[in-house]
Amino acid sequence: MAKRAAPEVNAGSMADIAFLLLIFFLVTTTIETDSGITRKLPPIDDEQEEPPILKQRNIFVVLVNSNGGLFVEDEIMEFKNLRQATIDFLDNGGGLGDEACDYCQGPGITSSSDNPIKAVVSLQNDRKTQYGRYIAVQNELVAAYNVLRDREANRLYNIDFTEMEDAYNDPEFQGDKDKLKEKIGVIKNLFPQKLSEAEPI
Repeated sequence: MAKRAAPEVNAGSMADIAFLLLIFFLVTTTIETDSGITRKLPPIDDEQEEPPILKQRNIFVVLVNSNGGLFVEDEIMEFKNLRQATIDFLDNGGGLGDEACDYCQGPGITSSSDNPIKAVVSLQNDRKTQYGRYIAVQNELVAAYNVLRDREANRLYNIDFTEMEDAYNDPEFQGDKDKLKEKIGVIKNLFPQKLSEAEPI
């Protein structure tokens, strides 16, 4: 009695399935990439200019030590108070004459900043400062600038500064980008973000 041959498996269809699975995984797989801090370095200036002389009262020194402790103007400060302290410094308006600030709402203390254009926030850290703590402090300082910029944008244009920036950076924005850019520039000139990050000590 002759033996019956075993039925052959059609390998062609298996190859098609494997190929389709390969395409599926290639299309649906995402590769995570680490994103850093978005910071734009200033352009290199061929002509070396003398740095402007800064009055001590126009410099707001913030130090984060190796234990994560926060020292503002050589005084211990709680993290939750940092944003308001920075706002008070930037918005002080203690200048007189040409250095007066007609839009500042601060008390005008003579021992604090003359005006926001002259004010510089100096962020310093220890070499052993934790990265997360340093970034958290930096975010609070930037937030202080945004609070004041939002205030002035609402006063002049009835819109938050952050909303204007979001609209300008939106590729689907239908309005007048040139006019919006001009408005953003006006607010930035009122409260320029002068955040100096010194070398670790």
